[in-house]
Amino acid sequence: MFDGGEKCAVVGVFGVKSSAKLAYLGLYAMQHRGQEASGISVSNGEKISTIKGRGLVSMVYDDAMLEKLQGESAIGHNRYSTAGNDSILDAQPIFARYALGELAIAHNGNFPNAQAVRQRLIDKGAIFSSSMDTENLIHLIAQSHQVKLRQRILDALNQVDGAYSLVFLSRSKLFAARDPRGFRPLSIAKIGDGYMVASETCAFDLAGATFVRDIEPGEMVVFENGKEPESIRFAASEPKRCIFEHIYFARPDSMLFGESVYDVRKGLGRLLWQEKPVEADMVIPVPDSSIPHAIGVSQASGLPFELGIIRNHYVGRTFIEPLQKIRDLKVKKKLSPIRSLISGKRVVIVDDSIVRGTTSRKIVSLLKEYGAKEVHMRIASPAVLFPCFYGIDTPNKEELIANNLTVSEIADYLKADSLAFLSIDALKKAVHSHEDFCLSCFDGNYFHNL
Repeated sequence: MFDGGEKCAVVGVFGVKSSAKLAYLGLYAMQHRGQEASGISVSNGEKISTIKGRGLVSMVYDDAMLEKLQGESAIGHNRYSTAGNDSILDAQPIFARYALGELAIAHNGNFPNAQAVRQRLIDKGAIFSSSMDTENLIHLIAQSHQVKLRQRILDALNQVDGAYSLVFLSRSKLFAARDPRGFRPLSIAKIGDGYMVASETCAFDLAGATFVRDIEPGEMVVFENGKEPESIRFAASEPKRCIFEHIYFARPDSMLFGESVYDVRKGLGRLLWQEKPVEADMVIPVPDSSIPHAIGVSQASGLPFELGIIRNHYVGRTFIEPLQKIRDLKVKKKLSPIRSLISGKRVVIVDDSIVRGTTSRKIVSLLKEYGAKEVHMRIASPAVLFPCFYGIDTPNKEELIANNLTVSEIADYLKADSLAFLSIDALKKAVHSHEDFCLSCFDGNYFHNL
């Protein structure tokens, strides 16, 4: 259970009358990518209207609100904060009026050079209303000397670095862009006579859109009335896709970077067992993200797969809570072992990752409290040794348990009978073109000069 993470979801709809409702469906399907806030901006060709608020998608919008958002193009965002404070001012899309008209932007990712860019803009007189990296783009676009909006956007993208999937909405156009490394996913689908873009393909499934292709790293796609989508290559492709999208972030029913997330996760589980078998009676997952991993472990081991822990889906994800004491309480409210199933048994508990280790310690304690004879923890990813600067909220090495303790010391801290992580070599075997993935949180090989 990744207890320090980030994602965020972006969606765009163009050339469809019910654009706000389709954006809502897309965000609803991608609720797992962020639960702090949600927002939708819609253009009717003359002006852009925005609704956003704190909480889940189902809490932010109602039918009356969506009816008011009339227009054939829209963008939307689900937020989990990586940079910025927990404030409605930091909810997206962000909106501004500038020399060329109106513009809204939604962003998934982080700019490691954001503070340097922001200071440069402030020195030129810019005034910021939020603490988000994304607001830099508004100012860069507004201050650009280029004539057309697409040129201004490209000018802005050339001044930021890091990880981003972006959607821009003007009164008449929609722009979608991925950074040159394609760190975060972004795909295009066809819906009726219009188009949809989203962070994950599961959004297309719910909205009834047909997947077309991924937006390429270093590509911007322009959607304009009466024209086919225009592809603009603004930078050479240097793929470094986030491996945690496959390990944890994405929904299992999504196709990600050309591969089935579900299939990759089962493969990780099979490889994990091949490397680190143990005598046991059953395999159980930490629900829900680790279920495919545990199925893979079960298939490779021949041990029965059991849902030994039941998750309360109405509590919320623990990693999203900013205070440790709230995370600790919610683990017990959220996860409930089945005593009759695990009592007296040797249990292999499979999780996708360990970051801080607090949640894992609580889970092992719960299993033993409910009668498990032995608890063997198996992690379907390598140990997280280094902080991520591209959109995962683990900024300090001190927060990473594997950076401070050996595997045996972590096992002692968790009070597990054994602990094992997947190797980096096995992780590479589980995905195609492994050289195109960023593994910096595991190996420290950053693609950015930090």
